Amino acid sequence: MTAVSVGRRRRPVSASRREARRFHLFVSPWVIGFVFFSGGPILASVVLSFTKWNLLRPPEWIGFENYRKMLADAEFWDAVGNTFYYGLGSVALGVTFTLFLAMLLNQPLRFQGLFRTVMYMPSVVSGVATALLWLNILHPDYGLINKLLAMAGITGPGWLGSPEWAMPALILMSVWGAGNTIIIYLAGLQGIPKSLYEAAEIDGAGWWRRFWSVTVPMMSPVIFFNVVTGFIASIQAYTLILIMTEGGPANSTMVLGLYIYRHAFVYFDMGYAAALSWAMFVIVIAVTFIQFRLARRWVHYEFK
Repeated sequence: MTAVSVGRRRRPVSASRREARRFHLFVSPWVIGFVFFSGGPILASVVLSFTKWNLLRPPEWIGFENYRKMLADAEFWDAVGNTFYYGLGSVALGVTFTLFLAMLLNQPLRFQGLFRTVMYMPSVVSGVATALLWLNILHPDYGLINKLLAMAGITGPGWLGSPEWAMPALILMSVWGAGNTIIIYLAGLQGIPKSLYEAAEIDGAGWWRRFWSVTVPMMSPVIFFNVVTGFIASIQAYTLILIMTEGGPANSTMVLGLYIYRHAFVYFDMGYAAALSWAMFVIVIAVTFIQFRLARRWVHYEFK
């Protein structure tokens, strides 16, 4: 065998290198789409946040004026407060309720597949259809919830027409499309070794002790993932709120996403809307960072 043929011989490709090539191949469509369709608008929004632009005239450079206006804007801070109210309520209710549903759907019962399908179906319904459905459910006169309360002798509130009850109504509605969260919980529950429950039962642990000492620690990474993604989604929420309340009554449901939409497409103040968007980005980063710092105290990734 000549030196030339030896030099031409291909070197074996390691498994890690093949895996890296597959990774870059599968991630490339997202990277290309981000660079060409998202990267440009993101950079443009940074520039626009330092301008005054009403879409009719060329942007006018005003420096940090939009950010100064934001800090002195009482409605902005009310929107931030409403956003955290909605986020804390929807995440707390959604995480606990969907975990309870996932534990029920994980039981070996008849028609288990049918029950799982029924629980997942609301998550594939469009936002407009969901909003119209809940507008009827929460109607103060003929809504389903108030009719059920009336059967129990309780006078239901005005829900979306009441400044005190509008946000709790939206939080209640947010659990409706939690099918994806239930699927993630089901995957986590099925990954818990049954031997842990058997050992706990032998030690005399009841269902609550097994849940608190086995299920919660083993599911803590999954719970943490749903909490983080849930908070990010709730901070950006505005579509259903726009359709159902438009931020009312009395701005009681004016969240930050809807406030940005109003300044961009109602007031045509694109510069200020861009500055508000970057404020939302900072809030998302700060909340996520705090959650990761707190996760060290309760999220368990290894069990020895």
